[in-house]
Amino acid sequence: MANQVLVQFRVDSDLKNEVSEIYNSLGMDLPTAFRMFMVRSKMVRGIPFETTLPETAVTKSEGLAAFEALRNQAADVPEMSLDEINAEIADVRKNRRN
Repeated sequence: MANQVLVQFRVDSDLKNEVSEIYNSLGMDLPTAFRMFMVRSKMVRGIPFETTLPETAVTKSEGLAAFEALRNQAADVPEMSLDEINAEIADVRKNRRN
């Protein structure tokens, strides 16, 4: 048997407990699951699952850019009074009912 080493890392306790429950329901403990992850990583020579962002995900920089674009568009919009805002809301609600 090859020499064994201790691998330690920190993780949120709630995450550890939730993941431990998942692996326990599969009949294994957390160290066994991590050894399986490492063996599989060696087999595929990388992370053994897809690591791309879903198409609907927005990065922080994309979100900030979208916010700035909306902010720039709103810069040319004239200020509305409270009565004008309430009238517009009432009109939308009226049209939605019809």
